Amino acid sequence: MNKITTSTVLAVLFLGACQAPQPVVVAPVQEVDHSARLSQQSVDAVLWQHASAEAFQLYKQGFALAQWKLELNIMDLHEAERNADPKLLSGKPMAVIVDVDETMLDNSPYELHLLRTGTTYSPTTWKEWTAKASAKALPGAVEFARYARSMECEVFYITNRDTSEREATLKNLNDLGFPFADEEHLMLMEGSSNKTSRRASVSATHEVMLLVGDQLTDYDEVFKDRSRNNGKDLTEGMMSDLWRYFVLLPDPMYGPWRDAITGKGSAEERLERTRIFIEENGY
Repeated sequence: MNKITTSTVLAVLFLGACQAPQPVVVAPVQEVDHSARLSQQSVDAVLWQHASAEAFQLYKQGFALAQWKLELNIMDLHEAERNADPKLLSGKPMAVIVDVDETMLDNSPYELHLLRTGTTYSPTTWKEWTAKASAKALPGAVEFARYARSMECEVFYITNRDTSEREATLKNLNDLGFPFADEEHLMLMEGSSNKTSRRASVSATHEVMLLVGDQLTDYDEVFKDRSRNNGKDLTEGMMSDLWRYFVLLPDPMYGPWRDAITGKGSAEERLERTRIFIEENGY
């Protein structure tokens, strides 16, 4: 057996000492994708809206209620006309005002796209979706619009899609069989998302019998203010008018209710406001 000499040991130690030190590899700090995190927070709401029998039933129920309210309001109008001085009658035709997105048309496939890509709403991807003109009608929507027509009510579609989406929106509505889907009855956003002036222009020429939407602001812009009890006190104070003239449909995916919590700004800022809200209000 070979013996390991002292000189051999010293040589090995010397060579080891002369080798260059190995660099320490530090893993890069992973950047947090705040848009993806914010997008993921909507997953349950989008899945519920797109797939649940509960959402299906609520739309059916909501439009059945809308038909009932419309009929009652028309009966009341005719009763008032019979009892009024003919000189005081406006003689205006009747109308119904409806929102488009998440009221008449289902955009949950777009929201699913955002979940799949880990992104949030942007005007570019939204217009790519609307250009397809492939949104489906929400349950009961076409039937309600046709019922309004049968009751001699015109249907006005007031939406915050902008004017560049007019052609695709009209095609989508017409392909699904919605009545009054024409230039006169489709009122898009021109400069402001506030629908007050557009509703007023319909009221100037028509007796508005009912409004239908997925946000309270589809009835009155005052509901954009959520500073007191998240808008619930304001809603309670206007309950009588809301009950008679408005039907609210479900939309847990977006709207003033969520903006009141997250605010505007970057995805990181909205995530932080959501975290604070949960901390302050959770158990």
